[in-house]
This record gives sequence, structure tokens and C-alpha cells, in this order.
Amino acid sequence: MSESAIHRTFCRFCIAYCGADIEIDAQQQVVGVRGDPDHPTSQGYLCPKGRALGINHHDPRRLDHPLLGRAGNRRQVGWDELLDDAALRLAEVVEQHGPSSVAFLVGNGGSFDASGRWALEQLQRKLGSRTRYTNMTVDTPAKPVLGTLMGGFPGLVPAIDHERATMTVLLGCNPVVSHGHMNSFPDPVRRLRALGDQGELWVIDPRRTETAALATTHLAIRPDTDWALLAHAVREIVRSGADTAYVSEHTVGIDELARAVAPVSLEMAVRVTGLSAKAIEDFVAAVRRHGRIAMQTGTGATFSPRSTLVEWLVWALSIVTGSYDRPGGMWFHPGFFKQFDERNLSPVDSPAFGPGPASRPDLPNVTGEMPGAAFADEVLAGNVKAAVIAGLNPVTAYPNLGRQRQALDSLEVAIVADVMASELTDRATHVLPVAGPLERADLNYWADFLMIDISGNHTPRVIDPVAERRPQWQALAQLGARMNLDVIAEGVNPDTISEEEIIDRVGRGARRDVDELRRSPTAVVADTSVFGWVHDRILPDGRWRLAPASLVASFAELTDVTLDTGNVETPDDSLLLISARQLRHVNFQLTGVPLGGGHRDEPALLMNPTDANRLGIADGSTVQVKSPAGHVITTVRTTDLITAGAAALPQGFEDVNVAALVSDDDVDPHSGMPRQTAIPITVTPL
Repeated sequence: MSESAIHRTFCRFCIAYCGADIEIDAQQQVVGVRGDPDHPTSQGYLCPKGRALGINHHDPRRLDHPLLGRAGNRRQVGWDELLDDAALRLAEVVEQHGPSSVAFLVGNGGSFDASGRWALEQLQRKLGSRTRYTNMTVDTPAKPVLGTLMGGFPGLVPAIDHERATMTVLLGCNPVVSHGHMNSFPDPVRRLRALGDQGELWVIDPRRTETAALATTHLAIRPDTDWALLAHAVREIVRSGADTAYVSEHTVGIDELARAVAPVSLEMAVRVTGLSAKAIEDFVAAVRRHGRIAMQTGTGATFSPRSTLVEWLVWALSIVTGSYDRPGGMWFHPGFFKQFDERNLSPVDSPAFGPGPASRPDLPNVTGEMPGAAFADEVLAGNVKAAVIAGLNPVTAYPNLGRQRQALDSLEVAIVADVMASELTDRATHVLPVAGPLERADLNYWADFLMIDISGNHTPRVIDPVAERRPQWQALAQLGARMNLDVIAEGVNPDTISEEEIIDRVGRGARRDVDELRRSPTAVVADTSVFGWVHDRILPDGRWRLAPASLVASFAELTDVTLDTGNVETPDDSLLLISARQLRHVNFQLTGVPLGGGHRDEPALLMNPTDANRLGIADGSTVQVKSPAGHVITTVRTTDLITAGAAALPQGFEDVNVAALVSDDDVDPHSGMPRQTAIPITVTPL
């Protein structure tokens, strides 16, 4: 009987960063994965995604060898030939079209590789390209926009005070499945129950999600109408219930805010949201009763066509109740590695740090990132000639599927660093097979300021990379070296430096030294929360800006239209498609993989039985789902857990691809966010 060994690490599929124990046998096979009971945050919890670390490592779709040429004209080559060719072709593009004609794309898969993302950003900086795309601009760009407009800094991420919050409100957020959105929820059921036990837990969502089932109150709101509920609440709280002393001392623009939300009467809020007058009044009364609140939005809100306005109203309601940067409300996470609270950060006035894309000048450049909605336009307009892509799949993440495919095929050079074969790698010119989560040393670096506490975690590699897989940082540094770019540092040879030396560079300046993290058997918690640093070090003149002019103007247009048009119900033959996440996969990762008990996520359309009966659609039948942007074919699952008039389709699948239903023209003008929820659709039985 072969011996096996337990290796302690942490999961890197989402921002919860749960601790994991990996059992490896003598043949270097992963034979067991379970939660780390000694991890101070996750305390032995590990969701199906984390428990699939071994399945992911041994997945037959794993990339093992460097590949040169697009599918159909592709051959397996050695690393030297691949990198030599990639460097030569990139250099030609830069010489002919300039460094910013090379776009750098990074998503969750690349971001949760601390050294890999660091190297990608170093390569971009050394090359001199100003063209970067990430998953942020199609996920949550409203949050840095609001941090900048209202607080003067895009890195302000409000976090729930789990120890003291007595009223927690989750809008379009399902942490039981997603483990949080800009706020991590390791062991989410336990934490949500605790929030409910110490006060009230409100969930506002068109679907009775797994999280809504744990709420003390669930409001099944009509899709894309959160703004009306929030605006009415702001109106009423400003009139009676605000922390007037706090507002006077720490805000500007209260009168402008009051005038902006004044038109949103109770009657309008009822008509727009589909909620009862009593439900809305109860919500306002609860805010008054608790005084301070903890509110968090998820993709159900940040994917909406009015996501920036919704986020603004969340911040406004939180600020007028004195709930930001104060115990019992929300604290601002400074990051274990980033340490925003210890840095000299100058307030900024605009989230745009440079010009937007030339082909879409109507879209903003948010925190130095180009909007994902413009990627295909930029390629097809000839402004982007080459791309270096790490852990982001534009085929499933970016809008307008047909144009994404056309754009990827039009690139002169498409370098893809990834762990898994996909349609994206089929369309690449150069495929870099990089190390997976168990095959590399790592830190919880990228999402450290999204975690539930201020903690640091180091893991050595659990298992050596097999075949010709190579750490992403090393592959990108070797690519840079062939272009005479010192990616790591001047004079540093990427062939000889160790990955732990790279970890030291990435982790410099953290709250605790990286060596302390190495010595710890599990994560090191520096603090559970910190308060006051935003007021003391960040806010312009120590005051929140409650009424940014651009948002006030947009909101006035919205309320004028709503007053003019009356009801907002959709036509009888259409539904509103909302976003949905599933427990066993995250974005493109782990889709189609049978996990524990052989279960796997399926891309079925969820519909209310009332809508299905009205449209003559039976449970389990095949349907065409059509939007103004395109269509998909899928099966239907009927459930009374989704409100009538709405339908939900999970994201991340290549065969039933939600990106085919998303337009790259229908975007939030303040953030460049494409509408990915509340999409008008028709559903037709086949």
C-alpha cells in the first residue's frame, strides 16, 4: 500500500481563500482534499469548488505542452521555439503600431496567481503599453467609480462589520453560492445565520436564492428596480432618521441629494419595484430602528443597466446613517499587502486616469483599465493588434459573442497563458501551459482587500508541475527577456531566480513579513477590522461627497422618464433575464466537471411556472432564448423560487453562452459596464 502525505495550502478559486489540506500519494496523485480545520477564517469549511482542486489538477483538458499556431494549423513545440516566435512577432507589432497596440488581459484565473499577475503587470509596464483589460470592467466597475466620486479613492471597499452589524442588507448577492462579491464569506451559511441572529438580515433579489432562504426578510423585487427602493429609502431617511450631526460634520451635498431623490414617492417605488407598500415601509422603518446598516451589492446589482446609480444610492444611504468607517456598519479594508491605511494617498476627483478607447470614446477608462465592452471594437478597428491573455476568457466573459470570436481571430498575435484548454486557447496563436494552483507557490495577494479579515497566507507548491507546465511568472519573464525587457528587475535572470524569491518581491511591504507567513502553519490574521483611517487619511477635506453632479443628472433623467411612462412592466411575450451563479463552478472554471457524487452544474434556464404555462413551455423542454444581441438554445427548469416576469441563466458555459445574449452597445455610461442582467428576452419552445 503506497504512502501518502498531507500538504496544507489554500484555495484560489474565489476571494474567500479558504484553507485546504491536500493528500498526495507516492505517485504524485491528489487522492484527497478537505478543509483545513486550523485555518483561522474558514475553520475547516471548503465548498465544492475548493474540494475540486484535485479534479481540476488531473482534468484531461489541462494544457501540458506549448502550442504554436491557431487550431487547424497548430503544432506542439518546445518552450524556446514558442517564446522566440512570440517575442519576435510582438516586437514587430510594437515597431509598426506602438506599444499600446498590445493589449494585456487578466481575469480571476490569472489574478489568483499572485506572482503570475505581478509578472503580467510588470511586462506591460516595461513594454510601455497603456492597454489593459480585466474582469473588473464586466463585473463591478461601479464600485471604484463610487469610491472615487464620493470618497476620493477608487480602492475604497466597504466591508460588513460581522462582529457588530445589527442590520445587514444584501442586494442581488448570493454568498452561499458565490462566497461574496467584493466582500468574502468563507463558510457563508454559518456567517449569514450569525448576522441574522444578532439582528436582521435582509436579502433583496428577484430570486429566492440559497442566501434569501436564510434571511429574516426577503424582498422579491422586480429586476433592475433596486434604484427605486433605495432612492425612496434615502428620501425618507434624510427627512427623518439620518445621523444629522454626522452628516453636518462629514458630508457635502446633502441638499442636492435630497432634491435628487424627492420625486421617488412611495407610490412610485411600489409601481416600479413590484413590492408592496408595507414591504417598502418596513424596510425604511428597519433602517431607522437600527440606525447603522451594513449593505453589500452583488452581481444582481452591479450587472444592471443602472449599476452606478444603484451603487451611489447604497453609499448615500450608508453615509447619511453614519454607517461607513464606523463600528456596527461597514469598515474599509486596507489590505494585508496593500496597506492603504498606512500609505500617503492623495484624493482624486475622477475615476478616469487616461483616455478611453479610441473606437468607443463614449466609454470611460476606469482606474487605468479599458472597458471590456470595447475590446472587440478596438481589435476590429485596428487599434489593438496583439494580446497577452492570462486567466481571462473573453469568449465567456465579454459581451457580444460573435464579435469576440471575430476579434480574437483578427489578432495578429494572441498569446494565452492558461491551465485549461478552451475555445479561447483554440483561437490563440501561442498557448503557454502554466502551472495550476497546486503547482506553484502563492500568496493571497491580489484580493487581500476583499477578504473578511486582514490576513496573509503563504503556500509552497504542493506538487511539482507535470509535463511541460511552467509557472506563469517565469514564462512571461522569459518572454520579456527575449524582447530585452527586465520583467523581474534589472539584471535578474528569469531562468535562475526561484519562485520563492519572486514571492518575496510580490509580498514586500505587507503587514507581516513573508517569512512569518512561511513559518505559520496556516493564515496569519493581523486584524479583524479597522476603523477611522478613511476619515482621517482619505476623504477630501474629511467629507463624503453625497451628490456627484454626473450621477445627479443621470438620476434626474431616470426619474423624469419613469414619471412620464408610468408602469415599467415588460410586454406579455417577454421576460427579463437575470444573472445567476452556481455552486460547483466559478465563471469558466470547473464548468462541466462532475464533482462530489457525480454532480455538476448545468446551464438550464430557470423560469417561474406561471410564465412557463403562459408561454406553453414544459419543465425540461428545449427552448430558444433570444435577446436583441443574439440567442442560445437550452433546457428549462421551472421553479417558484424566481419571481414571475424574470428568468435566470447561469454564466460561464461555452455551449450555452450568456455572452451571446449580452450587447456591447448597451452599457452604463458612468462605468462602461455592459447590461448583464434585466436583459429583455423571448423564450420560445423548440
